[in-house]
Amino acid sequence: MIQVENLVKKYGNHTAVDDLSFTVEKGQIYGFLGPNGAGKSTTMNIMTGYIAASSGTVTINGYDILKEPVKAKQCIGYLPELPPLYTDMTVWEYLMFVAELKKIPRDVRAGHVEAIIGKMQLDDVEERLIKNLSKGYKQRVGLAQALIGYPEVIILDEPMVGLDPKQIIEMRDLIKSLSEEHTVILSSHILSEISAVCDHIMIISKGKLVASGSPEDLQNMMQVKIELEMTVLGDTAQAEEVLKQMEQIESYTFEDAEEENSIKIRIATKDNIDIRKELSVALSGAGLPILSMNRLEKSLEDIFLELTDVQGEDEDDEKEDADNDSNL
Repeated sequence: MIQVENLVKKYGNHTAVDDLSFTVEKGQIYGFLGPNGAGKSTTMNIMTGYIAASSGTVTINGYDILKEPVKAKQCIGYLPELPPLYTDMTVWEYLMFVAELKKIPRDVRAGHVEAIIGKMQLDDVEERLIKNLSKGYKQRVGLAQALIGYPEVIILDEPMVGLDPKQIIEMRDLIKSLSEEHTVILSSHILSEISAVCDHIMIISKGKLVASGSPEDLQNMMQVKIELEMTVLGDTAQAEEVLKQMEQIESYTFEDAEEENSIKIRIATKDNIDIRKELSVALSGAGLPILSMNRLEKSLEDIFLELTDVQGEDEDDEKEDADNDSNL
């Protein structure tokens, strides 16, 4: 559906997008995740033909965005971070205007717009001026304009910025419903937004793609060792005698536990082996009852922080702003 190859975008001496390549398959929700200034919006602007790349190619449904821009853009619906709204129009007037711009035939235009208004749950506000709508409804109107013409690809840049918790949940549901008929790409610097709706996550740092996969794939990729944390009734010497006999254990540490006459043990295993059953049998057999046992895994937050240098990104963000200002 979308093929991005060796994409580079430079602003003066600053490289906002650095040799980025990825493929987007049909019918899924893809998420661009990265700190502010990582290159997400720049990449989306290039993919939609809004700005030109310094080098590299973007192909949308077989059409090169630079060589065949009209055909490529017909396949895309785009909602930028700031929705392109004419606030002195009503919702109906604005969407009819967008439909005309996108060359929806006159005889089906009204029905087309009405169907999208229903899909975006805008029926109650279609006759109201856009400037009088809440932030949440304005985002819905922005999403509705992206859907005009039913493009195969919907690209959403930070679609939940500024929404309250209730509006965020509503927007998530709308985005999930779009995947039934469209391929969706959305960007965010907030992990919970991406993990809640996306089938596939691409983590970008300093303009580079540093990880790509499903949420489960990313966790498995970063989960080098299984770690167990347990509380055992007994003393350190007894527990150590048992742990020394288990070859699957790579390392272990002890610390005091809150329960009286108990210890807390943290264990790392070799080769990602799950030894909970064997460990339970061994400790119980040695007269060391297990009061609790937890398997510790890296969360997506841990992975995100490990793969991205947030402080470095903030510095790059400031540099990009300065370079952009110097190029105006």
